[in-house]
Amino acid sequence: MKDQATPFVPQAFMPAINPIADCDSYKLSHGAQYPEGTTHISSYAEARKAWDGIEDVVFFGLQAELLKLAGQAVTLPMVEEGAEMAAAHGLPFDRAMWTRVATDLGGRLPVRIDALPEGTVALVGVPLFRVTNTQPGFAALTSFLETRLLRATWYGTTVASLSRHVMGEIRTRLIRTDGSDDGLPFKLHDFGARGVSSLESAAIGGAAHLVSSMGTDTFPALMLARKVYGADMAGFSIPATEHSVMTALGEAGEVQQMERLLDANPTGLVACVSDSYDLFRAIRDYWGGSLRDKVLARDGVLVVRPDSGDPMEIVPQTIEALMTVFGSGMTPQGFRLLNPKVRVIQGDGIDRHSIIRIMDRMIERGLAIGNIAFGMGGGLLQQVNRDCFGFSMKASAIRIGGGDWQPIFKDPVTAGGAKRSKKGVQGTFVSDSGKMVARPAANIPPGADALLPVFEDGRLLRVQTFDQIRARARLT
Repeated sequence: MKDQATPFVPQAFMPAINPIADCDSYKLSHGAQYPEGTTHISSYAEARKAWDGIEDVVFFGLQAELLKLAGQAVTLPMVEEGAEMAAAHGLPFDRAMWTRVATDLGGRLPVRIDALPEGTVALVGVPLFRVTNTQPGFAALTSFLETRLLRATWYGTTVASLSRHVMGEIRTRLIRTDGSDDGLPFKLHDFGARGVSSLESAAIGGAAHLVSSMGTDTFPALMLARKVYGADMAGFSIPATEHSVMTALGEAGEVQQMERLLDANPTGLVACVSDSYDLFRAIRDYWGGSLRDKVLARDGVLVVRPDSGDPMEIVPQTIEALMTVFGSGMTPQGFRLLNPKVRVIQGDGIDRHSIIRIMDRMIERGLAIGNIAFGMGGGLLQQVNRDCFGFSMKASAIRIGGGDWQPIFKDPVTAGGAKRSKKGVQGTFVSDSGKMVARPAANIPPGADALLPVFEDGRLLRVQTFDQIRARARLT
């Protein structure tokens, strides 16, 4: 444990590239397009719609990006590189603005970002963060940052929201069949590291999953959670086999490899993929035959992993086959539960919908959810996109010539209201019913805006820890 008297100092997980290049290309041309005399722009970001039954989101990921923007983010060599690239790319470049950032402001970005605390569970349609430039002459920076700020938050928030939703579905059924949610933190395991597009995606998405779970095999997520959010160890795994191990001695040697696993791990949980050749032979003749006494004598639990076939059938069949050779009991709720020395994990064919179908099939067959854990890979970290929740960041207010804020918005007739944006400087207010709602910042009592300052003029104002984030997102 860290000395509680020593404040946590977050670090950027991965170095940033030249921030002038981290944008949609057309952003470079927008400075000259705003009305003459524009001094300030205010933008907000939100999840615009529910995603197939998930109506709230868990805000996550902003701090990791703000660490890259903090301090001297822009230097004169970066300005020169940006100018050269823009010219070759066919776009205008606001050399004067960027040079002022690099010289007059010491490379610090003159913007303020106010955001919900990470881990906050908010209904869709609620502003998650607000961005405003802090000095005249830098209005273009507000929307310029859209590319990276939205990318940094839509992905982490989507994965965190998906993970929490699935954990909630597991929890409901676990209580129904087992009488409590004991063991819930390890019921959904992240298998997604190899199925994502980049190391950074694995780290961000994997950490987002760990907001609601403690089971993961995505090691980069642990590094991000430690460096960015101060988590000594955010998740856990166990020794486990893969097919390269189980087939190393051929079909005849599979049982020898199983025994080797048990001998190498006399205590604790171990997982073994058991379908390399014949899953039910492995259960009947190996685990429940020649190795049965070793399994029962261990001070720990053997987790059997099937990895092929229709999981709707394979999962209950695997559990019932293990019950035949190891025995079972009944929960107080009247569902069959395996001998405590044995459990099952299913990782093949798993997504948010199949998990629910599998659990409901188990319940139909009288099997407790305590028998099973799930590993989700691509369905957790990769099969998501910005459109799942309709994430957007929109300019909503402008100041011209030193005047008051004026609302700006879009409302395309062709979208039928689906893309109507909010007007005016936006805030988030907690209503009398306890729900967060969108409200113009001017109509929120002083000190009651749920969007709190997190970044201003290159300084990170509020450090959030993983423990705090988990507490806000906790299922109740």
